[in-house]
Amino acid sequence: MTTFPPEMQGEKLTPPAHPGLGLIRVTEAAALAAGRWMGRDDRDGADHAAQDAMAAAINLLPMRGTIICGEEKRVGTHSPLDSGNTVGTGEGPEMDVELNAIDGAGLVAKGQQGAVAVAALAPKGTMWRPGSAIYMNKLVVDRRVAEAIGQEALEAPPAWTLALVARQKEKPIQDLVVFIVDRPRHQELIREIRKAGARVFLRQGGDVGGALLAADPSTPVDLLMGVGGAAEALISACAVKALGGAMLAQVAPQSEAERVALLDEGTDLNRIFRCSDLVQGDRVYFSATGVTDGVLLDGVSYHGNTVETHTLALRLETGTRRIINAEHRVR
Repeated sequence: MTTFPPEMQGEKLTPPAHPGLGLIRVTEAAALAAGRWMGRDDRDGADHAAQDAMAAAINLLPMRGTIICGEEKRVGTHSPLDSGNTVGTGEGPEMDVELNAIDGAGLVAKGQQGAVAVAALAPKGTMWRPGSAIYMNKLVVDRRVAEAIGQEALEAPPAWTLALVARQKEKPIQDLVVFIVDRPRHQELIREIRKAGARVFLRQGGDVGGALLAADPSTPVDLLMGVGGAAEALISACAVKALGGAMLAQVAPQSEAERVALLDEGTDLNRIFRCSDLVQGDRVYFSATGVTDGVLLDGVSYHGNTVETHTLALRLETGTRRIINAEHRVR
């Protein structure tokens, strides 16, 4: 008689349908398209190639999907992945969809580490609608710290938050590593973190990748701090929730026009969101494929007749974390 380990007994013996498996091909397609642009100093070329490939792949999935928040407001250009666009074959479950063909397009252009292609799915109506929000202030920690992080941690002085994380991880503040996207708006935050004694992991872009590093206990990054895109916050929340970490986020308008638009919509500028506010329920699926080499994922690598990709696939309802190394025959 066949027996199963305890971890696969009960409801997990016959898991429900897994629409997230199709996401692996979606992020692989984007990464494969973007990989050819690595180091060519053409951010737009890389972005457009990856967006077109991701759009073509997502439209093969049997679902009726709607993209919740694109990047068009932040970057000022349109793509097939804009907010409100419908994706999928038009048959199957209705899904909320969040996509980023390259998280860190500038990293790809410069041949730098850490760029990934990312995608997330959840049932219709479960993802938060950012509306006019373009930017959000974010804090991400892993599951060892998740239960101890209260909403005050986002607004408290950085030294206070760092001390809390250090206590939970049972190590001194000087051993903490904080991921921050290198932007002028973060200069004061960086100074305060360094003054508190912690170390700073600066990267030129890619805060979804940074959220993955902060939420995964196996990496050297302890937390993510700083202001980034609202679209990136939404997709990061899907990954962080699936990894068992915690995320706090608050709209952070970077212009008067953005602030006024949010107030006109009735947005509470003081509200602090948790993962469960940004994406509800446990039917959450996430995929990330490396474009350039990074701490967590290897980038696309070429070997003549074959191309290799490295993907992280997460499924919240079963608590599954898969690392998938794929070989693609191209000739």
